[in-house]
Amino acid sequence: MSSSVLRRANLAFPPLAIALSVSAAFSPLSFAQNPADQSLAPVLVTAARTAQKASDVLSDNLVITSEEIQQSGQSSLIDLLQRKRGIEITRNGGPGNSSTLYMRGSSGKQVILLIDGVRSASATSGEPSWSSIPLSQIDRIEVVYGPLSSLYGADAVGGVIQVFTKEGAGAPHITASAGAGTYGTKEYTLGVAGSTDGDHKIRYSFNSSREEATGFNATNPQVGSGYAPDKDGYTKTSNSGQVSWQLAKGQEIGATFLETSSNSQFDSGARTYDARNFADVGIYAVYSRNQITSNWGSVFQVSKSYDKLKSYTSRPLSTINSESTQVSWQNDIKIGTDLLQVITEHKKEEAVTNQPLNRERTTNSLALAYQLQRGAHMGSVSTRYDDNSTYGSNVTGSVGYGYRLSKDLRISGSVGTSFRAPTFNELYYTGYGNPDIQPEKGKNAEVGIYYDDGKSDVSVAFYRNRLTNMIVNKDPCPTGATGGCAYNVSEAMLTGLSMGAGTRFGDFRLYGSLDLQNPKDETKNTLLERRARYHGTVGVDYVDQKFTAGADVSFSGSRFSDSDSKYPLGGYALLNLNATYNLADDWQLFARWNNVLDKDYVLARGYNTAGSNGLVGVRYGFK
Repeated sequence: MSSSVLRRANLAFPPLAIALSVSAAFSPLSFAQNPADQSLAPVLVTAARTAQKASDVLSDNLVITSEEIQQSGQSSLIDLLQRKRGIEITRNGGPGNSSTLYMRGSSGKQVILLIDGVRSASATSGEPSWSSIPLSQIDRIEVVYGPLSSLYGADAVGGVIQVFTKEGAGAPHITASAGAGTYGTKEYTLGVAGSTDGDHKIRYSFNSSREEATGFNATNPQVGSGYAPDKDGYTKTSNSGQVSWQLAKGQEIGATFLETSSNSQFDSGARTYDARNFADVGIYAVYSRNQITSNWGSVFQVSKSYDKLKSYTSRPLSTINSESTQVSWQNDIKIGTDLLQVITEHKKEEAVTNQPLNRERTTNSLALAYQLQRGAHMGSVSTRYDDNSTYGSNVTGSVGYGYRLSKDLRISGSVGTSFRAPTFNELYYTGYGNPDIQPEKGKNAEVGIYYDDGKSDVSVAFYRNRLTNMIVNKDPCPTGATGGCAYNVSEAMLTGLSMGAGTRFGDFRLYGSLDLQNPKDETKNTLLERRARYHGTVGVDYVDQKFTAGADVSFSGSRFSDSDSKYPLGGYALLNLNATYNLADDWQLFARWNNVLDKDYVLARGYNTAGSNGLVGVRYGFK
């Protein structure tokens, strides 16, 4: 990278110049998913719905390992993801309040969250409850960028994030932790895991956690009539578990679950009523994984997820309950070195509220995918048909190609289509819903180059995602309804360059990421709300047998809080620190210090963010 480019970047965007300088220092280029041990190549299952070495995955991706989760010291999934490339977040106050995640400029409704293969989202809002997912229950995270509707159906426009809860292995062992920090924060976890020996192995893992905080004031006067000068705290309890039984070689049955309940205060005006939300989120699944023949594997799964919210702002309280039941059967058939996949699914979504919004819909789906390898050449093609009882049928597809220039360097490219289903609110909510709206559509093309030699790694991906039929609030409503309504009218273009790099120097690891993007509302010729033209992270980790420490700076350019670009949100850069010290084989001290310089920054207009804050604690049994 030329010095003239760095000089121009430094004059325009100082944080951006830092990231460019870090990237330029790494001769080979790709983001390191694991700041701990890179000797074992990461394996992904999300990109193709089957296990693949990361080096064989055609889609842009990253993996967050259990070691990285522990080292970060973070309590919140959304805070951890905020520091990853391609991802931006907003939050309406503190950790217990609602959050939204944007991936590559796509909206929160255009990203899928999977928990152990089960989709988690509200049928009414269309978004996952990110603030409800407990990071302490998560063993690893896979992030796959770009459209994946041809494998997962509706809403996989910007990408898919899958979290995996903890598995059991080896002799029975207990894990526990306790921590305390600023804003009255207290955290506790307890778990037990293990497996039996022999041909009929049983694996098990059960974990519980509790978080609580007195918090800080979620709002400021800019929010308007909802402002109240008080602290807004929360409590959250979570449980998760996995059990599997190997009936015979290649024959396994199992069950997984995760459930979390939170009680979060929020501001709803200067009144004596203590406004708060009671949120319950959960997933349950049972499965049978069978190797039917030497080249035919099958996974049959029945799952249920729910997202329930009770909001107390006055009486009567508001209740919004959504549930989804899904049956899926995936068949993986090996044809030489190739793989043919046949996937059938049935999903039923229900919404029950104390408003006239009690509805349900069903979707029947068939997906076909084919992966091939011919020497240095890699390819994939997939298509999916989704037939929904409310908004009709949609067909999506994807074609990808990759070529290995060397053992460590590869290039890839893909084109794909996607769609986002209208939410129950957009279809039926009184005074806003429009039952005639249709799904949003996406057409994406991208190319990438990836390098990983086990010590240094780099990724550079360019994407162009055109979105049409965008659902917005149209006022006056073209259907003649009073006031505004949901309507298909807008178009958007998401273009960007997503870069990441990492390298090791002895016990130190340097890493950085930078996203240059233009998430544009083409109908209004404005920047999409709450999304910046650039954002990224630079950091350094130190790891030895007794002590680990890390420092990172996450930064973002300016954004707008509204779709008309009237209310700007300033850019920011946050310094964060973490450390872990091994007291003995099974005991660790850990600490984190976020926003070290006490930066006053804004993620959503009218809502406060945490100042300088920290947490210290002790762990037992974590490896």
